[in-house]
Amino acid sequence: MTAYDIAARLPSIDRLRRRCKALAVLERIIDGGDAYYAYTSTWGTDEAALMSNGSGDEWAVVFTADGAFIRVFDHESAMSPYGDPDHELWPGLLDGIPVVLRPQVEEPAFCDESGHFIATAGLWRLIGDDRWHAGEGITFPPVRGPYDGTGPDGSGMLEILLDDIVDRFVEFAGDYYEIEVDRATVQHVVAHRPLTDPVIQALNPQLTVADLREEIAAIGYPIAAT
Repeated sequence: MTAYDIAARLPSIDRLRRRCKALAVLERIIDGGDAYYAYTSTWGTDEAALMSNGSGDEWAVVFTADGAFIRVFDHESAMSPYGDPDHELWPGLLDGIPVVLRPQVEEPAFCDESGHFIATAGLWRLIGDDRWHAGEGITFPPVRGPYDGTGPDGSGMLEILLDDIVDRFVEFAGDYYEIEVDRATVQHVVAHRPLTDPVIQALNPQLTVADLREEIAAIGYPIAAT
């Protein structure tokens, strides 16, 4: 799995945005601590979906007026800039990125203390594009072994955003939180159907819509009228 494989399978920008919001909502209902998946509608003038596993691996999807930009960082990848004495990006990683998305490469949240953009994969798509793109002519290093699920550039971390997102989240919740979640409830949220108390309580019996209304509204996810 590389950025090229992911680029060929990612959905449209609008559908990706909805999936990112769904992940953030599911995460907030299940666990109110440090978010594994989050979504903010106030990323400067843009919106952003964020993933951090707490161990140094992360991805971000920034939704701008011009399109969307994805940054992935796998701290164990041979493609990490930290493997280069000057923290240079892997050759070709961002070759071909549109000018209107270049500001994302200067985003402080994606850079080290010296201002170097830190990433092991990058993807982008402009409004009106018919597909996602990754850097041109990338030569990937070998995978780390037969159990490397994220690929040489870490882009496998984005697989949860693909069409089998429901099953992948059910599996994630079982592995990460060690809980069994109701697949139909996850499907309800991924489909962006309005949240209700029964839906929330199928995932977390301790919560209601009233408890989460402001946070869910800030994500931009629909809530059932009362």
